[in-house]
Amino acid sequence: MATEMDYYQQLEVDRSCDGATLKSSYRKLAMKYHPDKNPGDAAAEAKFKSISEAYDVLKDPQKRAAYDQYGHAAFTNGGGNNAGGGGFAGAAFNDIGDIFETIFGGGGGGGFGGQQQQRGPARGADLRYDMEISLEDAFHGKQTEIEIDVSVGCDECDGSGAEPGTGVKTCPTCHGHGKVRAQQGFFVVERTCASCQGRGEVIESPCHVCLGEGRVDKPQVLEVEIPAGVDSGTRIRLSGKGEAGARGAPPGDLYIFIHLARHNIFEREGTTLFTRAPISFSVAALGGEIVIPGLDGAKHEIRIPAGIQSGKQIRQRGAGMPVLRGRGHGDMVVQIDVETPTKLSSRQKELLREFQETETGDESPQSSGFFSKIKEAWDGLAE
Repeated sequence: MATEMDYYQQLEVDRSCDGATLKSSYRKLAMKYHPDKNPGDAAAEAKFKSISEAYDVLKDPQKRAAYDQYGHAAFTNGGGNNAGGGGFAGAAFNDIGDIFETIFGGGGGGGFGGQQQQRGPARGADLRYDMEISLEDAFHGKQTEIEIDVSVGCDECDGSGAEPGTGVKTCPTCHGHGKVRAQQGFFVVERTCASCQGRGEVIESPCHVCLGEGRVDKPQVLEVEIPAGVDSGTRIRLSGKGEAGARGAPPGDLYIFIHLARHNIFEREGTTLFTRAPISFSVAALGGEIVIPGLDGAKHEIRIPAGIQSGKQIRQRGAGMPVLRGRGHGDMVVQIDVETPTKLSSRQKELLREFQETETGDESPQSSGFFSKIKEAWDGLAE
């Protein structure tokens, strides 16, 4: 820095002054000592530079907070020296980001300091595999195999990326730190080393098989256990079966997303199975029984009460889907659809006409009630 004089004294303000006061005092002093108003005056030029430096720090709330706590040392210990001292009472800071992290906290990344950079090879990527299964397989569960093309560790170099018989050396650019620094005004900016991609080391002779990556693409056959009760959207995680990490880093995970194929009888909602059962109008009138084959292999007898109406739902307890990783089953819900006959013999028509002649209206209370309301409406209009 050009001077070690207190920044507040340079700007002739109190340490508790607000931003407006700070700006006003700076503008007054800047006009007084500006080189254009003091041609050839070296002292005035030096004064103008010192007050400009002070204002650049104090006008920024974060820089000002750092200066208030650490003084000039907040901006003089960012050049890469990791030793102690430097006005911090023995505490060493790597750069201005460390200072702001100490003042404001930096656990969550972002802002100054940010998130601590990862050293060494990065973990392999997670992979996704979409699998379609039948509703029967979802009911019972199954053991199956899948084949995928995925990056695995290179056998030739044992995942190191280096040609057998050779090794790695410290990166000559960052000297093993994985980061390089550049001075920008009052700040020291850290960037990932481009030579080693943040690893801190480089390969002397890359493996001729994986070309230094430490991994190669190979088809893999994996066993997958589908638990009973899975549904569309269920995610099954195979730990460590994702993409291999570069140069011996841990592999990622493989996530299998389940999709249920359309079933010709049942629709599913959670653990409940829904189906529609058409019945004749004679069964609807007299009652009876129908049989629905369940996914469990059993034949479920559904009792039809006399006089049932179309759209009525009958629930069969415990005949639905199993609870995923739990106990018990959901229900089966059968919706009744009363079917009107379209092909009648002469005898059937004769019998229906006889039945029609005996109707009093009490047999179909909903119909008689509806038409009674229609009649009342018409009578009201006639009046």
